[in-house]
Amino acid sequence: MADWEDELAELARRRGRALVGYAYVLCGEQRQAEDLVQDALVKVFARLRRPARTGAGVYPLDGDAPARRTPGSETNEAYVRRAILTLYLDEYRRRRRWRAVAHLAADDEHVRGPASGATARADVAAALGRLSPRQRACVVLRYYDDLTVPQVAAELDLAQGTVKRYLADAAATLRDLLAVPDDAPATTHGTDRRADR
Repeated sequence: MADWEDELAELARRRGRALVGYAYVLCGEQRQAEDLVQDALVKVFARLRRPARTGAGVYPLDGDAPARRTPGSETNEAYVRRAILTLYLDEYRRRRRWRAVAHLAADDEHVRGPASGATARADVAAALGRLSPRQRACVVLRYYDDLTVPQVAAELDLAQGTVKRYLADAAATLRDLLAVPDDAPATTHGTDRRADR
């Protein structure tokens, strides 16, 4: 058995409960405290497992490796305690950052199904079919071709006020047909309220 394995076994046997207690004081949960101690032990003792370099970046073969001196058990315990604190703080910062942006992630209630795009397009096409030809032409030119109201008026040879009236009437009809709440932003449902542009 290597020296570091003896040190690790001795530290875990003698001071394991104290280390878990220290971690528990930090996090307040037994399982998380045990995980912190385990991760800290791996972090501290992993460096002792690596073979020493013999120069020029060459690692010796096991038989050729010089004996590595491991720090005393008090020093190792201090390293482990410091690693516990560092790991806990890293996790705390990660959780805090996640809480700051978690509301931006989609939740299951608002995630659309794979067929929702096709269904929405079919619903909009059916609702457009219920509009008068002039209303439908105004809506298509305004919202699908992204023309301004003056451009739509010029395209259809209508007055701008008439185009605005057709757009307003069409929006009300579409809202009723597609069951869009009055307070919902219209841009999420394929229309926007840019009729004055």
